[in-house]
Amino acid sequence: MTPKIRVLIVDDSPLMRRLLSEILGSTPGIEVAGAAADADSAQKMLLSARPDVITLDVKMPGTDGLAILAEIMRVRPTPVVMVSYFTQEGAKFTLSALELGAVDYIGKPIGNTGQGVTAFKLEIIERVRAASKINPLRPRLPRISAPPPVQTASGAINIIAIDGSTGATEVFKEIFSELPANSPGIVAVQHMPESFTGTFAQNLDRVSDMEVREAEPGDEIRPGTALIARRDHHMVIRQSGAGYEVEMHQDEKLWNCRPAVDVLFDSVARAAGGNAIGVILTGMGEDGAAGLVRMKRNGARTIVQDESSSTVFGMPRKAIEVGAAEFVVPLQETSSKIMELFVAPAKTQLP
Repeated sequence: MTPKIRVLIVDDSPLMRRLLSEILGSTPGIEVAGAAADADSAQKMLLSARPDVITLDVKMPGTDGLAILAEIMRVRPTPVVMVSYFTQEGAKFTLSALELGAVDYIGKPIGNTGQGVTAFKLEIIERVRAASKINPLRPRLPRISAPPPVQTASGAINIIAIDGSTGATEVFKEIFSELPANSPGIVAVQHMPESFTGTFAQNLDRVSDMEVREAEPGDEIRPGTALIARRDHHMVIRQSGAGYEVEMHQDEKLWNCRPAVDVLFDSVARAAGGNAIGVILTGMGEDGAAGLVRMKRNGARTIVQDESSSTVFGMPRKAIEVGAAEFVVPLQETSSKIMELFVAPAKTQLP
C-alpha cells in the first residue's frame, strides 16, 4: 500500500487552516500531519510530524513566511508550496520564496464563491501531489563554461522561444544571466499569475545583459531584448516587414493555460520556420510539446531540459515522447547550447 502524503499546513488565518485541512484531509492519498498558526508551532511540527510537503503562507505576522521557509530549509529541507494572495506585493514575496527553495506557489481563493474554492481545491491537490515527488535537495550539477559571445554566423537564428512552468523561475534566471547582450530576440512564457509577470520580468532584467520586460502588443522582436508573455493573454508572433512583432489575444485557454506555450510555438513555427530555437524547461503538464514538434518540423532547433535537472519532468518528458527534442540537456548546459545553435549555420543550410 502506498503511504499517504503527509502535509503540514502553516497559515495564520484560522479560515485558511480549516479550508486547507478539509480539502487535503478528505483527499485520497493525502493526510494532514498538522496545522500551525505561527513560526514556533511550525518548527515543532516540522520535527515531530515529519511532513512530506508543507503549505506555507507568504506573509504572516511576526516571523514572516520567508523567515519560516529559510528555517525549514536549514533544519529539515522539505518541498514547500507557498500560498498567497496574488497581489504585486505577494508576487515579490513569492518569487523571493522560490529563490530560498520553495518548489511551487498557489493563490488563495478570493472571497467564498463556490467556483473560486472549487478551482483552488483542484489546484492545491495537484500541486501538493507534484511537490511530494520533488527532492528539495536536488544537487546542482557543475556549470559548463559557456562559449564566448559572438555574432551569429549566418544570421539564421533571430528568435528564441522559451517555455517554463513549475520550478522554472530560477531556471530562467540562470539562463538569462549567461546569455550575451547580442542574443537573438527572446519570447518566453512562464506559467504564473497575472500580477507576477511584470515582477518576474524585472527580476530577470536585473541579472541579464539583455533588456527583459513584460511584452506589449506590437513590440518588435529584436536582438538583445527578451519579452515575457503577460498572464491571461496568449502571445503570438507575426512577420512585420523584415522582422517580427508580438500580438496578444484572449482566445480560449489551452491545457487550462493562458498564455499557452503551444499557441506561441505554433506562431513561431509558421512565421520563423528554421530561423528559430525552441526551448522547453521544467514544468507540469504537456503544454508546449505539440508546438515544439511543429517548430522542429519547420526547421527550428529544439532543446529540452533533462530529467536530472528538472524540478518537475512533465512538460520536458512529453516533448521527448512526441519526438520534439533535438537536444536533451541538463540545466547547466542549456544556455551554452542555445549560444552554440544561434552562432551556427542554419540547420537546413548545406555544408
